[in-house]
Amino acid sequence: LAFVAALSTARAADNDYQTFVRARAADLRAGDVPPQSLAAWDRRRSHIRARLTRALGTVADTVAALDPKTHGVLQRDGHRVEKVSFQTLPGVRMTANLYLPDSRGKHAAILAVHGHWRGAKQDPVVQARCLGAVKLGFVVLVVDAFGAGERGVGKALGEYHGAMTAATLFPSGHTLAGLQVQENRRAVEYLRSRPEVDGARIGVTGASGGGNQTMYAAALIDGIAAAAPVCSVGNYPAYLQAACCLCEVVPGVLAFTDEWGVLGQFAPKGLMVVNATKDAVQFSVPEAKKTIAGLDAIYRLYGMPDNLNHAVFESGHDYNQDMREAVFGWFTLHLKGKGDGSPIGEPSFKTEDPETLRCFPGDSRPDDFMTLPRFAAREGRKLVAVKKGSAESRGKALASKVLGGFPEIKATLRKEIQDGGDRTLTFEPEPGIVLTAHLTPADAPDAPRAVLIDLNGIDHTAKIPLDQELRRGGWAVVRTELRATGRLAPTADAVHLAPDHNSAEWGLWIGRPLLGQWSCDVRGLLDVLDESDQRHKVKPRETALIGIGPGGLVALAASATDPRVHRVAAIGTLASFITDEPYHGQRLGVIAPGILKEVGDVAHLAVLIAPRPLVIAGGVAGGGKVLDLPALGAAYAPARAIWGQHGKPGGLTLLGGTGAADVVKALK
Repeated sequence: LAFVAALSTARAADNDYQTFVRARAADLRAGDVPPQSLAAWDRRRSHIRARLTRALGTVADTVAALDPKTHGVLQRDGHRVEKVSFQTLPGVRMTANLYLPDSRGKHAAILAVHGHWRGAKQDPVVQARCLGAVKLGFVVLVVDAFGAGERGVGKALGEYHGAMTAATLFPSGHTLAGLQVQENRRAVEYLRSRPEVDGARIGVTGASGGGNQTMYAAALIDGIAAAAPVCSVGNYPAYLQAACCLCEVVPGVLAFTDEWGVLGQFAPKGLMVVNATKDAVQFSVPEAKKTIAGLDAIYRLYGMPDNLNHAVFESGHDYNQDMREAVFGWFTLHLKGKGDGSPIGEPSFKTEDPETLRCFPGDSRPDDFMTLPRFAAREGRKLVAVKKGSAESRGKALASKVLGGFPEIKATLRKEIQDGGDRTLTFEPEPGIVLTAHLTPADAPDAPRAVLIDLNGIDHTAKIPLDQELRRGGWAVVRTELRATGRLAPTADAVHLAPDHNSAEWGLWIGRPLLGQWSCDVRGLLDVLDESDQRHKVKPRETALIGIGPGGLVALAASATDPRVHRVAAIGTLASFITDEPYHGQRLGVIAPGILKEVGDVAHLAVLIAPRPLVIAGGVAGGGKVLDLPALGAAYAPARAIWGQHGKPGGLTLLGGTGAADVVKALK
């Protein structure tokens, strides 16, 4: 559980960016008050459900047959375990274990969804809740979440499905949380298909990320009769103080609700919220109490306050025996109609060797098994094949739907320091964000200006060969900070392959992906550069945006939404959002949700710059492989003809390498 501990304890130091997103979240939820009547709640409930469904992402347009398969059976004392799989989406199979009591008749059932335990459904911590429940007479279906357990990119257990693996879903408009809702809905259908199960008596429970799955399943899957999210409920603003898995992130959810509005969808059915006193802040008891207060008001409107139970345990992040016994008692009351909901003692059991529970032991899983990135790539290719609207409509969709919109204000120049010919500008692209840019002028007063976009920070930019090469080529050079980068990056920001993991997530929570926020910073920089030039009586000059690595996507997005940019270059930049392996060498912040759906791939984003000159110097695939010139040409094939249609066939230049001299020459 080392990774779980890292997620739970990661805390970012306060800085401008974190303060900004937290203030924005507070503004978004400032008017939250519990509903005063059932009629008012019904209206609000419908609104939240509709918005939540959209925020969770694209829903599959084809319903696949369950096509259940049994991969083996373990007969044990008083119960058996079937190793099963079934189809949740076309071509996508969910691996699961079905625990069945030996008793005859139809039983109450529990859908058990795991959190970030390395073994997923096979992990002893997860097995424990299944074994205790089946010995108490429940049927239990425990499933592997997409990307975890037996469903990882590789065949071995222990993979993490978040960070840059889950990020592959974003461009096509999917989210891991949304896919989990769809798959868990199919898991409930599978339970109902079993003759041993009473389909009217199904509950759901899980801890940590499984607790989040429980919350969304209870809110959105019809027919669930009882729910128990464990060590997962707090409130959404608390996530802006911590790290979390991408399976917990719902882009833009803070724009329309908090967690009580989600869990309130389940009222007035039996809901037990379990918290631990020593948990991370986003799951902490004080934060959970804010959600419970809203839920209590809703349950009281129904006249059923006893159907809501907040159980607090002296514990760390866990699903321990005391917690399990509390949930067993709750489910016995609300699924079997027996007892008073008090804890029920856990029968003794022995967990299995995780390998024995696998549907595909060892490396026996088929090589063509649908992994999470493969699914994302398949969906992305389908979207790119669909013809989009005009360049104007796609540009508007990019700004409003993908980037999260821009503030309707002009950036503020707070301070300017002259040092010889150099100028240092301190500016505010929007209230609460303070950045610095450094301008080194050229010898010629009307020389073109190059703005370098480097997500490693302004100090790093000064050390790259391109800075010196541009000066030798007669360019004025601007190095600039962007929020949450370089020295402005929150501490402990990196998780797995995502160097900006936490800061990118925080932007998603408030509905403003970092790609949009960084584009806003560039727009603000152009505002203050114009103001500074006027102050110094410098004639207007051409401006080029040059993005290095992931910064190339910022250059493309900012230029596509701002006509003040005259020419653009992207150096060593991602050539396609579509990848059948996890992103490597990228920033999570540039992987904007829905961009393939609303605009298209990187080449289609580039098209929005035409007919202005664009230089693409080298490029990489999603997995980090450097592309040769033919592969780069294939990636940008959709863009090649567009410059020709504008009468400027040479306006798009593709270079096989990233050499500084070649880039500067191509920009002339």
